[in-house]
Amino acid sequence: MTQHPLPRDPLDLALAWAEAGRPAALATVVATWGSSPRPPGSMMAIDATGRIEGSVSGGCVEASVVDAADSVMRDGAPELLSYGVTSEQAWAVGLACGGELDILVESVGPKGTLDPVLLRQATALRCERRPALLATRLADMHHILVERTAGGNMVAHGDADLPAHLLPTLDAAFRGGRSARHEAPDGEAWFLHLLTPPHRLLIVGAVHIAQVLAPLAAATGFAVTVIDPRTQLATSERFPGIPLITDWPDEALTALNIDDHTAIVTLTHDAKLDDPTLRAALDSPAFYIGALGSRKTQASRLNRLREAGYDDARAARIHGPVGLAIGAIGAPEIALSILAEIVAVRRDAPLARRPGWA
Repeated sequence: MTQHPLPRDPLDLALAWAEAGRPAALATVVATWGSSPRPPGSMMAIDATGRIEGSVSGGCVEASVVDAADSVMRDGAPELLSYGVTSEQAWAVGLACGGELDILVESVGPKGTLDPVLLRQATALRCERRPALLATRLADMHHILVERTAGGNMVAHGDADLPAHLLPTLDAAFRGGRSARHEAPDGEAWFLHLLTPPHRLLIVGAVHIAQVLAPLAAATGFAVTVIDPRTQLATSERFPGIPLITDWPDEALTALNIDDHTAIVTLTHDAKLDDPTLRAALDSPAFYIGALGSRKTQASRLNRLREAGYDDARAARIHGPVGLAIGAIGAPEIALSILAEIVAVRRDAPLARRPGWA
């Protein structure tokens, strides 16, 4: 079977191109209205050969953005593009579905307005899963990298001065988890680009279902790690390109610093591995916890958790039997049902509250 490379993060890729001395541009959705298909903060990387990674509209305006990126990479001057159904350009590029969007296109590197040093600091914060955003004053493309500390304070990296009037809006952006355009009291327009780390999926159990679930979840944007102390199962041959941890699950989860962008699924069918996994997961802010097994297995699991001091309210966070009840048979369909439930919970969709299991 042919292995196709998974998409790379546009910010990481544009930075890698620039650091390698290649012309690179980054296009970012800074505002949307109506039914625009991509939210603010969506990014697309473009290089001088026309290679792209990511999306700013789901295909409607990408060709137009690539054309703009060519001139941006040549002269370094950024462009703020606006598309809407009332303009002739919207019909020309195919945005006739009722949406409007503004897209900022900047060059990365010495000639451009995006400094690779600043972007490297930003990606480092994101890699460490520390809350950060890039505040951009759209009038002159002045960028400020802002980190929100554990105590809720706003810290500007480098020698940048953080305008006091931005503080309440920055706090709202971090709390709401959304990038947004902001009009300051003095009339200046800012774009607050939240650099949230990718949602993670931690799979405990390097079993057959995990072999399907791991690449499927990675293809949908999750940062996937497989955890299993059984080294004969947790091998790179069985999980090509997927990070593997062979520590005991509870030790691995503690070291990984679980946050509220993390989903945890245990697939082992072995209480020696499942139980410590679930206890560690329940003690964390993980947004999703799932456990493979029948209703009978789930009932036994809950009894053991009660004996360990976890009341029914806490244990109710566990989705078990795991996955949406779609009548799945075989590893590929079971993996699909699990990922569908994780996405439903992440999006707070009605299916997450009515998974179908009696």
